[in-house]
Amino acid sequence: MIFSSIADAIAQLSDPRFRSVLIKGVGLTLGLLAATYAIIFFAIQLLFPESITLPFIGEITFVDTLLSWASVVLMLGLSVFLMVPVASAFTGLFLEDVADAVEDRHYPNVATAPRVGLPEALREGASFLAVLILANIAALVLYFTPLAPFVFYGLNGFLLGREYFRLIAVRRIGRAGAKKAFRSNLMTIWSAGALMAVPLTIPVLNLLVPVVGAAAFTHLYHRIDARA
Repeated sequence: MIFSSIADAIAQLSDPRFRSVLIKGVGLTLGLLAATYAIIFFAIQLLFPESITLPFIGEITFVDTLLSWASVVLMLGLSVFLMVPVASAFTGLFLEDVADAVEDRHYPNVATAPRVGLPEALREGASFLAVLILANIAALVLYFTPLAPFVFYGLNGFLLGREYFRLIAVRRIGRAGAKKAFRSNLMTIWSAGALMAVPLTIPVLNLLVPVVGAAAFTHLYHRIDARA
């Protein structure tokens, strides 16, 4: 059930609605990260002096420039970790389009689900982004131990599984029903989320995770519902 759901999601990647969501999510992410880099770069140049004098060393020039470029290098490194959660948050604003595309093609007899409003989508996206970042920061120490792969895939698999399943289920059975369904199918959802977490470590491919995840969990929800 899990593998067939992911396979069906991947098979539909050529759908124009999938591409539209991906382009909008990645475009907004790149714009936000670029703006953040620019703000930090110029803020450092404004706040720090051009040179400082250190005891026994003397004057060091171009301090602001060095710090500015160092901040860019640091942000580029951090973007490896930030790109996916930020892209997930932005793409999450449009994931209902993905779910609708899947249901139109594979579940035409299912009634159209009511759409979540933009304010709620923004709130949910920001909440998911915050939880994802904070949880990974809390687990950062473990990422430098032999347990790192298990912690990374286990933690992010749980978070991704919960988020994408809830996203689909709430549209159909409300928050209370989605929470109950999640608890009843925890291991299936967690396992599917862990598989979706694998591409997170692969550059470029990781940008597909939100779209494929939403599509795969749409299939998974309907198959769980049919089995119940």
